[in-house]
Amino acid sequence: MRQLILILAGIALLAGCASAPRMAPGLRDRDALISSAALFDPTRFAGDWHVVASGQPGCKGVQSWRWDGSGSFDVRGAECAGATGPLDAKVVLTGPGGRMSAREAFGGEPIYVMWVDQDYRIAALGTPSGQWGMILSRQTPARPDLLKAAREVLDFNGYDLRKISP
Repeated sequence: MRQLILILAGIALLAGCASAPRMAPGLRDRDALISSAALFDPTRFAGDWHVVASGQPGCKGVQSWRWDGSGSFDVRGAECAGATGPLDAKVVLTGPGGRMSAREAFGGEPIYVMWVDQDYRIAALGTPSGQWGMILSRQTPARPDLLKAAREVLDFNGYDLRKISP
């Protein structure tokens, strides 16, 4: 009996050493550092944005970001984080540099505005986990030079640009 217990304990020990199944890869290398826009201004970010590139195939449309003046946005429009249906969420500013969160939108994950150009014409958003990422532009089509810069920011933050499409 003691020998059987030792054998079973050995099997359990070996099973514990097995690697966990790998989850499907996201849009970014999770080991890469990620940044957010240090000089983010929520009042300048407020308004309508066109989704011009996303990690969610076929996602397009407009997102309306309405700043309430006291720490949060009401966001409506195209949902490009994998959920079905239109986006209708409260997005709360949680830290400096365009760091936000929404409980029931954007996959419930932290939202980082990684970059926005100085005139707030284009922005790159995503999550530290890499489950979603997108480029928003005030105009459509986006200016090619600004779109290129936003893609470079996503690349710098570990995103696989082959997975971010118009």
